[in-house]
Amino acid sequence: MNDTTTHTAEADDRNDSLMIYVDGRIVPKDQAVVSVYDSGFMLGDGMWEGMRLYDGEWAFFDAHMDRLYDSCKAVKLEIGKTREEIRAILDETAAANGMTGDAHCRLMVTRGRKAKPFQHPSLSKWGPTIVAIIEHSVPAKALAKGLRLASVPQVRGLPHSQDPKFNSHSKLNCIIACLQAEEAGADEGLMLDPHGFVNTTNACNFFIVRKGEVWTSTGDYCMNGVTRANVVKVCREAGIPVFEKNFSLYEAYSADEAFLTGTFGAQTPVAEIDGRTIGDGSRPVTQRIRELYKDLVARTVADQKAAR
Repeated sequence: MNDTTTHTAEADDRNDSLMIYVDGRIVPKDQAVVSVYDSGFMLGDGMWEGMRLYDGEWAFFDAHMDRLYDSCKAVKLEIGKTREEIRAILDETAAANGMTGDAHCRLMVTRGRKAKPFQHPSLSKWGPTIVAIIEHSVPAKALAKGLRLASVPQVRGLPHSQDPKFNSHSKLNCIIACLQAEEAGADEGLMLDPHGFVNTTNACNFFIVRKGEVWTSTGDYCMNGVTRANVVKVCREAGIPVFEKNFSLYEAYSADEAFLTGTFGAQTPVAEIDGRTIGDGSRPVTQRIRELYKDLVARTVADQKAAR
């Protein structure tokens, strides 16, 4: 089993004694449980968001809530709480753990407990299950050297199969890709779209840099990440050419730089793809984007504080 993944964090013993929000109560980690009849456990019927805490603020909170509420509406999952109530849940849980920064949240909303162990949504009769796990979390220093990717047979599917834009609990497609990458001796799986173009990894959005240009997929077959959108935004603001387009493994193998984007690691460098070393390791464009993104986070957090 690989020791390094996109979400590898520095060890922190405080995470052994976390307080976790479960359906209206903040309880010790070893008491944070849901029913075996819960639709999320039984069927993967739910949506989730990953958010990061900076100086007491959940960065890009509105963008994350847009995605959560849009996804839940699309599958007729009633959250039953306002955005302000969700923010209060996160703030109270962070406070219970003494957190103001360097923390990562996984907010989960499922269709709730079912009357019988079958799939029909009408069997979820008691409203949604809401859980917030917030961990002390700093990306591991080992990530700076870059991840090894392997292109895998598992693809991101068509929207009329299961739309990959859903940040759903149903992650088996990505888990299979992760297993295939592990069997190939890599850290993450690089997934293609149904037409064979490079798309995303099993966990994060994927970018390459070629001759000063930044490329990422069209977004048609990947989860439209908040960090992905923000990288495109800061590139455009800074005058860095950025393109959402189709490209193949041919262009990825010969890229000058490559990196992954996600709320946890922001921009994580890629060292190799299918055994091909990517660039010379200097990564100037990636580093520039990291600086621009850090500045965007600081500005956004300041604006959110001012608005509260």
